Amino acid sequence: MLLSLFIILPLLTALAVLFCKGLKQVRMISLMGTSVQFVFSFGLLYEYWKERASGNRAQFLFEMNASWFDPLHIHYHIGIDGISLSMILLTAFVVIAGVLVSWTQETLNKEFFFLLLILSAGAYGYFISLDLFTLFFFLELAVIPKFLLIGIWGSGKKEYSAMKLALMLMAGSALVFVGLMGLYFNTSINGAHSFDLVEISQMQISNSAQNTFFPLAFIGFGIFAALFPFHTWVPDGHSSAPTAASMFLAGISMKLGGYGCLRVATYLMPEAAHHYSPVIILLSTVAIIYGAFATMMQKDLKYINAYSSVSHCGFVLLGIGMLTQTSITGAVLQMVSHGLMTALFFAAIGMIYSRTHTRLTEQLGGLLKVIPFISTVFVIAGLCSLGLPGLSGFVAEMTIFMGSWQNPDQWYRLATILACASIVVTAVYILRATGKSLMGPIHNFQYNHLADAGWNERLAAGILITGIVAIGVAPFWLYYLITPGTEYIIQHVGKAITLK
Repeated sequence: MLLSLFIILPLLTALAVLFCKGLKQVRMISLMGTSVQFVFSFGLLYEYWKERASGNRAQFLFEMNASWFDPLHIHYHIGIDGISLSMILLTAFVVIAGVLVSWTQETLNKEFFFLLLILSAGAYGYFISLDLFTLFFFLELAVIPKFLLIGIWGSGKKEYSAMKLALMLMAGSALVFVGLMGLYFNTSINGAHSFDLVEISQMQISNSAQNTFFPLAFIGFGIFAALFPFHTWVPDGHSSAPTAASMFLAGISMKLGGYGCLRVATYLMPEAAHHYSPVIILLSTVAIIYGAFATMMQKDLKYINAYSSVSHCGFVLLGIGMLTQTSITGAVLQMVSHGLMTALFFAAIGMIYSRTHTRLTEQLGGLLKVIPFISTVFVIAGLCSLGLPGLSGFVAEMTIFMGSWQNPDQWYRLATILACASIVVTAVYILRATGKSLMGPIHNFQYNHLADAGWNERLAAGILITGIVAIGVAPFWLYYLITPGTEYIIQHVGKAITLK
């Protein structure tokens, strides 16, 4: 029941929002609901540590398994390990920050916050699901609200961007569904097929079945994670989305894909994961390099963050493809770090845009003099993106690089070197964007009268920065939280394959 609260609370809050009268009530109910989720996520962390300290070494804790549709053996089976708990914490951070940043949202405010809360329910449900059908159900729950948020409250080519995002993600979902059905029909217990992730992990799936369905599942989830060359929805979707939706898309939705690539595709089909590892590493390396150089060409702040997300999510898939425990741990660290960092970046960009009504670096300049707090937030997000020591980006990327180098294959090490080299390109576009937007003379005299961040924006930024610094300064707590889960995965993979 403890885990089910993370689905029930957002849904109840969303329903309560619909019955609110006036913008003030909508804001307060949304903030109260997400605050409770935020507090509960730390309560769950405490209970998790307490269980582990008591000697409980079960793979998943707080399990609940109830029949949902017995004829097809579909169960409401939920549980968490350190990997899924880290994703729950990330979701809690991003959602409450998104509500705070959207405090001044007035157009169809009930519907806006309702959809945002439904998205959070889908994300929580996805990360705690141990039944593949249930997992797919919550994955789908998190698609349509994105389409509506962009199509109704977006800017620019919002209809085109919303349609493109929805079609791409639905295509990914279709591939995921075929992959999951392949797992379902190629496993059985006493003649009965199963969607249960734990049961499937204990079965032997033929190599031919794995080699057939692994690419479908991995590419399907990979589309959510901006897998090259299926990344094209990312820049358009992010550039047109309202600030909170951009924060959710980059901070959480893209992590749904990375989590699925690891938890479902790699964990349940280890032989195929090893077989396709060179392809995954090749595509990930291309995404890292291409995303970095494409970002250098951008002049719109949202496009800069969007294309850099393609590059940074490439690190996640690179860590998974390397199939070492350290690299996989680094991939999970990168998911958490990138989620916090990119949410902070989009929040800062949204704050700048709401005041200047432009996101073009050529039209900005000198903002540090008039909106110092927002400018500082922008700088912190940028420094985290380029991997400054003391912030979460450095910890995550270094862990991936070290884990990738542990794979002795010379081509894999070449990919690691190329990925490392992208840091230089990242530094170039981050420092250039910062210099053009924040430094130098003020290009528009109207900027002299801009108001700095309000209390809600300061609180949202403070929450995200706290998470970034907590990981960057003291990464051991998150590392030790994640490690038992990655140990299970790599041990399971090790039973089936031997690294070259």
